[in-house]
Amino acid sequence: MKKILSCIFLLVPLQAWAAGMGSDDPLLFYFKADKLEWRDSDEGNLAVWEFDAWVGKDLDKLWISSSGESHEGEVESHELELLYNRALSAFWDLQLGLRHELKPEPTENWIGAGFNGIAPYMLETNISLFVNNDSNANLRLEMEYEYMLTQRVELVPILELSLYSEDDDTRGIVSGLAQVELGLRLHYQIEREFAPYLGLVYERRKGNSVVESSSETQLVAGVRFWF
Repeated sequence: MKKILSCIFLLVPLQAWAAGMGSDDPLLFYFKADKLEWRDSDEGNLAVWEFDAWVGKDLDKLWISSSGESHEGEVESHELELLYNRALSAFWDLQLGLRHELKPEPTENWIGAGFNGIAPYMLETNISLFVNNDSNANLRLEMEYEYMLTQRVELVPILELSLYSEDDDTRGIVSGLAQVELGLRLHYQIEREFAPYLGLVYERRKGNSVVESSSETQLVAGVRFWF
C-alpha cells in the first residue's frame, strides 16, 4: 500500500496544488454512495456497493473508490481505486492512478487513466483503460442519464461495459466484451442528498473453461446518498 500511495502522489503536480492554497480555493471533501443495493439473483441474494470519495481543490483532487459484490454474506468481488483527478474543462476531468483488486483471488494491480464528465445530451460518462503486470488491458465504459419525472422522482438508466485484451483463466477473465450491464432505477429523493430506489438490472457475463457464461435480470432495491 505504501508503494501505491507513493506512485499516486508522484503523479500530482505539486506546484499546481500549492498554487491553489489560497482562501479563494478551499480544501473540500466529498463522499457518495452511488449504489448500496440488494439484488435478487438466480444464485441467491447479492449485496452490491459503489462508493466514491475525494479530497482536494477546484482543479486537483485525490479520488478514492470502492466497489464490489457480496453473495450470501461472502465477498466475491472487491476493488479499490486511488486516482489523481485533474479538471480539464467545466465538464471533463482526467484521472490517473491505480486499481487494486482484492477479490477474486489472486489479488491484482492495474495502472491506467480515464476521463470522467458530461457528454452531449447530458450523459454522465466514465471511460477508463487499465493495464496489469501481464500487459492485459481492461477498457471500461459507464454511461448514466438522470431524467427528473417530478421534483423528487428520478428515472436513471445506466449502461456499463467491460472489455479485456487477453484471457486470464486464473481469474476467470475472458478477452473481448466480457461483461454488459443495463440498469433502470427509479429514485425518490426524500432529500436531495438521500434517495432510496427500486429497479431492474440485466447482466450478461461471457464465460470460458473456468467461468460459465451467464445472463439474467435482477430485481434491485437500494439507496443512494452523498455528503
